Amino acid sequence: MQRVKASVRRAPVAVTGLGLVTPAGIGRDAAWAGLCAGQSTAAPDPALDGLPVAFSCRVPGLDAAALLGHRLARRLDRFTTFALIAAREAVADARLAPGGWDGADGVRVGVVMGVGTGSMQGWQAEFDRLAGHTPDRVSPLALPRSVPNMAAAEIALDLGARGPNMVVSTACASGTSAIGLARDWLLSGRCDLVLAGGSESARLRMTAACFAQMRALSRRSAAPHAASRPFDRDRDGFVLGEGAAVLVLERTEDARARGVRPEALLAGFGASCDAHHFTAPRPDGEGAAQALRGALADAGLAPEDIDHVNAHGTATPQGDAAEHNALHRVFHRPPPVTAVKGTIGHAIGGAGAIEAACTVLTLRHQLIPPTANLDTLDPAMDLDVVVKTPRRRRMRAAVSNSFGFGGQNAVLAFTAAD
Repeated sequence: MQRVKASVRRAPVAVTGLGLVTPAGIGRDAAWAGLCAGQSTAAPDPALDGLPVAFSCRVPGLDAAALLGHRLARRLDRFTTFALIAAREAVADARLAPGGWDGADGVRVGVVMGVGTGSMQGWQAEFDRLAGHTPDRVSPLALPRSVPNMAAAEIALDLGARGPNMVVSTACASGTSAIGLARDWLLSGRCDLVLAGGSESARLRMTAACFAQMRALSRRSAAPHAASRPFDRDRDGFVLGEGAAVLVLERTEDARARGVRPEALLAGFGASCDAHHFTAPRPDGEGAAQALRGALADAGLAPEDIDHVNAHGTATPQGDAAEHNALHRVFHRPPPVTAVKGTIGHAIGGAGAIEAACTVLTLRHQLIPPTANLDTLDPAMDLDVVVKTPRRRRMRAAVSNSFGFGGQNAVLAFTAAD
C-alpha cells in the first residue's frame, strides 16, 4: 500500500470568545472560578431517584425562562438551552454584533457543535401517551426539540448564522471533534467565522440506567462529592454531568483586523480510531497517542513544547490507565496534567468543548486548575497531576484530550496568544 505523506503545519486560528455553562458555574468567569476551586459538584439528583446510581453533577440555578424568554425556553430541550446560552455569551465575549452577519459585508458564519446522543429528556411522557393508545396527545415538538442537530440549528436561528451548520457525534470526543472541524472550515476558506463547541445533558434516567448497567459509573452513593476521582488509586467510575461550551474561532488576520486580542490560538487537531473494541479503549494507549502526535504535527510542535495536558480523565480504571499509557508513548516525561471531570463530572458530548475552553483559559491566565478528589495517586500512574490548589506555571502550549466509545480519539493543541 502506498503511504500518504503527512500534512505540513497549517496556520493557527484565533479563539476570540468563550461561553460556558457548567456545574461549576454559568458563564466563563463563574465556571473558571469553580474549576479553580477544585471542589466536586456531585450531589444526589432527584431526577434519578430509585436508580442504582442516583447522583450527578448539575448546572446550578439555571433559569432558562429568565435568560431566553418563556416561549423559547419551553420549546428547547436542556442540551439545546445550554448550547444557546453558551453561544450568546461567546459572541458577546468576542465583541461581535450578529445583526451584521451574512449581510453586505459578506461574512460567512458557520456553526458546528458536538452532541453525543441528543436528548431523551421529554420522551418518557411521550412514550407513555403512545403506550396508553393516545397518539393524538403526543407533542408535535417532541422530535424537533430532541434531535442532536438542534444544538447547532437553534444557535443559527437565534443569531442569524447562515453558513455551514451541523452537529458531529463522536461519543465523548464530540465537542473536540467539532472544534477541530471548525478550524478546517476556516483554513479552507469555507467560513470567515465559526461558533464551535459541544453540549449535552447526561442526567437522564435511561442514560443513567444504561451506564450503571455497564459498570461505568461511580457507586459512591453515600459520598457523591468524593465520587469522580481521576487517576486516583480508588477510582471506580465517572459521574454523569451536563453543560456546554462554545468557542468563537476566526482567522488570526481577521481577528487582528477587528482589533481583538485572541484568548489563545488553536494550533492543531489530531484524530484517530482505536479499531479495538466498541466501548473499551485500547489498553496500550496507541490510538490516543496517534491522535496526540497528529495534533502536535498539525501545530508544528514537538512533545517538549507542550507545557500542560488537560486530560480526558474519566476516573474509570481502564480509561485513565489507557490515557496514562498514551501520554508516556508521546512524552518522555508528561507535563503537568489536570482532569476537570473530578469537579464537574462527565458531560459526554459537551465534555471536550468544556475542557477545550478550560485549556484556553489555562493559557490565558497561566494557571492550571486542580483535579478534585485525587487523594492518593494510583501507583501505576507516573504523572504530575495538579491537585488541591491551582498551579501557577509559565505555559506556551497545551493539549486537550478527548476519547470516546467506538475508539474515538480527538486532541486539540493550543498555544498562548502573543
